[in-house]
Amino acid sequence: QVQLVESGGGLVQAGGSLRLSCAASGGTFTDYAMGWFRQAPGKEREFVAAISGGSCRTLYGDSVKGRFTISRDNAKKTVYLQMNSLKPEDTAVYYCAAAGSFLAVVGGSSNSWGQGTQVTVSS
Repeated sequence: QVQLVESGGGLVQAGGSLRLSCAASGGTFTDYAMGWFRQAPGKEREFVAAISGGSCRTLYGDSVKGRFTISRDNAKKTVYLQMNSLKPEDTAVYYCAAAGSFLAVVGGSSNSWGQGTQVTVSS
């Protein structure tokens, strides 16, 4: 299985931007579809974005559509989440995930999950 490590979280003012990174090791990176999820205290885990192995397909949750962009650099074995126009309701722990199919990632059935990185948006 692939191992995942997130980075890039922090504190930002509303309206600001952050870029999260997820570095992968193990397996063949291009075989994995990748995704981002988030979870706020007392809330259910929420789908944020997903991208296919060859970057041909992307999907975004309704709450972030138009503000967030997922991308990947297969040479660096890294997936990114560019977050713009951040809102206080974006505050959560963000997790990256990997699975053998795009459908599995979107549905939350990933084989591997990162440890999470905290994003806090102040008003």
